[in-house]
Amino acid sequence: MSELAREYATDDHEQYRMDYADPHVRLEPMEKEIAVVAGVLDALVADGILSRARYDHDKLLAHRRAVAESFEIPWTAITPRMQRLIYAINAIVQPRCMIAAGVFCGNTFISNAGAAVGPGACYEAKDLLGVEIVPAEAERAERNVRKIDPTGTARVIAADGVDVVRDYPDEIGLLYLDADGTDDRGKGVYLDILRAGLDRMPPGTVILAHNSFNCAEKLTEYLAFVRDTDNCAASVNVLIDPEGLEVSVR
Repeated sequence: MSELAREYATDDHEQYRMDYADPHVRLEPMEKEIAVVAGVLDALVADGILSRARYDHDKLLAHRRAVAESFEIPWTAITPRMQRLIYAINAIVQPRCMIAAGVFCGNTFISNAGAAVGPGACYEAKDLLGVEIVPAEAERAERNVRKIDPTGTARVIAADGVDVVRDYPDEIGLLYLDADGTDDRGKGVYLDILRAGLDRMPPGTVILAHNSFNCAEKLTEYLAFVRDTDNCAASVNVLIDPEGLEVSVR
């Protein structure tokens, strides 16, 4: 057993803050946002997590406009930098099947799925599944997603993420984690969800874990697991905003 402890951090990640109730406000010049994400992608390529760093900037902006115009978002912690990064990773990995666990109103889910559906689509997927344990929020998320994707390739269901991932019938190309446990585990439930799907996550599967910085205490066991080379080939803690994103590859 050996442990990875890689981190990519911008100097301003703790100061780069948005109004969670108004996520569409530009927080910095577009050139800086693009450069910050480009630096992350280059680091992920260098660590063998991604095969390339290129993605379509115009399609990302088309996706962003569609979300701003059509989604009902009461609040979100997905900053513009994080939205761009999550979209770009999906656009590069192009997972045939993707699961996002803990999607609230659907903004986190569509940041992933938007690389394959709607005006930001750059590839075709088989199944993009969002999971939200609160039924009312799952219903809102599904309504939001339908405004962008009339095909049903991207969809949101009300269920427990552990159960859905455990019973998923196909290989998982990308797993996004943003769920909260119903008990005192909180974000610690990430590890339960990940373990439930390991047998359907072949080498090359990418795992994204939101809140790797601000919820690090609850994620101690999860972070130790993905940074163990017996479990993941590489893992990097990406700190570009106050939440953070652990990016791992099987």
